[in-house]
Amino acid sequence: MAEGGDLTSVKDGSDADFELVCTPCGEDDIREEAVKFCVECNQYLCTTCARCHRRIAASKSHKLLDREDAKNASMVVMTTGCRYHPDRGIEMFCGTHDMVFCTKCIATEHRACENVKSIDDMATSLVQQNDIQRLQFETKAVHDQLVAANQKKQKNVASLEVQRSSILNNIQDIENTIIEYIRELKKEAVESLNKTCLEVNGELESEINLMANTITEVDKSASMLQTVNKADARQQFVEMKLIERTVKDAKKLLEGSESEGTRIVRFTENADLRSILRTVADLGRVESLSENQKQITPRQYKIKAKKEVNVRMRNDSQECYIIDLCLLQDGTVVLADYTNKKIKRLNTNFSIKDDCYLTSNPVAICCTAKDEIAVKLSNNTVQFISVGQTLSVLRDISVAGGRCLGMVYFAGELWVSSVSSVNVYNTSGTLLRSINKNVNGQSIFKSSPQRMVVSEETVLVTDNSDGAVCLEKDGAVRRELRDARLKYCTGVSVSADGSVFLSGHNSHNIVMFSGDGKCQGELLMKEMDIDSKMAHDIDSYKVDTFMWKISKQLYPFVTGILDMI
Repeated sequence: MAEGGDLTSVKDGSDADFELVCTPCGEDDIREEAVKFCVECNQYLCTTCARCHRRIAASKSHKLLDREDAKNASMVVMTTGCRYHPDRGIEMFCGTHDMVFCTKCIATEHRACENVKSIDDMATSLVQQNDIQRLQFETKAVHDQLVAANQKKQKNVASLEVQRSSILNNIQDIENTIIEYIRELKKEAVESLNKTCLEVNGELESEINLMANTITEVDKSASMLQTVNKADARQQFVEMKLIERTVKDAKKLLEGSESEGTRIVRFTENADLRSILRTVADLGRVESLSENQKQITPRQYKIKAKKEVNVRMRNDSQECYIIDLCLLQDGTVVLADYTNKKIKRLNTNFSIKDDCYLTSNPVAICCTAKDEIAVKLSNNTVQFISVGQTLSVLRDISVAGGRCLGMVYFAGELWVSSVSSVNVYNTSGTLLRSINKNVNGQSIFKSSPQRMVVSEETVLVTDNSDGAVCLEKDGAVRRELRDARLKYCTGVSVSADGSVFLSGHNSHNIVMFSGDGKCQGELLMKEMDIDSKMAHDIDSYKVDTFMWKISKQLYPFVTGILDMI
């Protein structure tokens, strides 16, 4: 074959069979016959690459051997330096680590290794061309993988800043919510102070006027005493009695004033507020985890206290039955009152702010936007309601499963419980799909679907049995959360750290699960010392009031407050 570059060049899997192939061309998947060998670079070169090798400043002094001479191993001088001691040549082979080293490496790090030999004592032979090509391909593959991994890390750096910004916004929202709540408390305290001071001022002004009038009367009486002896007996009797009454009234007024003392206004701080704040260790936890980690390590929980808040209104015709609730973005709460056919909005102090009558009994409620909620009614209707300055009905859609509990807004769609399935609708009321069978045609739910809650990219659905089913957006089952201690499981909630809380209607308990579905034990047991009203609320539809408090740690209705440890 001529030296002038008339070599056959074939790319990507040629059948051409060269004894020696150009190393640089091989890195580009081009099979080019080698004619030279560079001792320093340990590479075979074709005619073109050899010519370039001689022209490049960094390699122009390299020694190039003819390919036939390079076949003779004794003619190739090993010039490779030790990777750990570059100033030393490689002279030894360690069989334990299957690697070559210099004598210093062997003396310091490999004295205890077996099968350490000199390179000269090894039965070495020229490397086969297919081994060279294999390493070339592996080297290129790992190079590409490292480049891709490095680019991914660089994108990760950029994404961390986005995450940091998002977390900062979240922290700021928490601060704003707490500050707004404190401001509301301050406003009420100031209003109470002003009202009290106004009342006291009014009373003092009235007493001052009364005392001034009494002083005037006493002065008149003193003047009358100077002339009373000049009057006749009858007139003297009358004037003396009037003066005695004036003096008596004045003494009584003075006695009352002295016994009452100086009026003061005093402020007694609500010690619970500072106490609650001191029990909170932080606003939240910042943790670093890889995408392969399934969840943040869940916290430990225990029941700390319970508190009742009266949500009965004067115009309620029936005893309140709070069947569901949702938390708005501003931190306020909207309740669904089943028996009175209305929703009630609470302020940050959990006092009724306003209400809105519904066309039927509500059975489920969820947020669909910042200023909008959806309420499922028992008459196969979902009403969308504005939660702006006032509560007002916007529009209706028709759905199936009227009296069935459970509804969430997930990825722009409404998931609604029915007797045997979860039906998914768009916000216009079009049925998109029904979820009730798995890929094998078996029923997903052990019984009737009940309450639902969104957990990251999934929806948890209790099924009135011994737990809940975790569903993907397309309805596929990701996992099941089951525990024999749960009887007729209806309530479900997810805390900020991914912990899942399931409640049993008949078992009177709450069982905790980690985000990956592992049971963490009972948070609340039937044997605990809880009064019947509290137990009823946990067991019945009001369970969501309890479950909501687990994740939010506030004080609505009848609920248990958790202490994080």
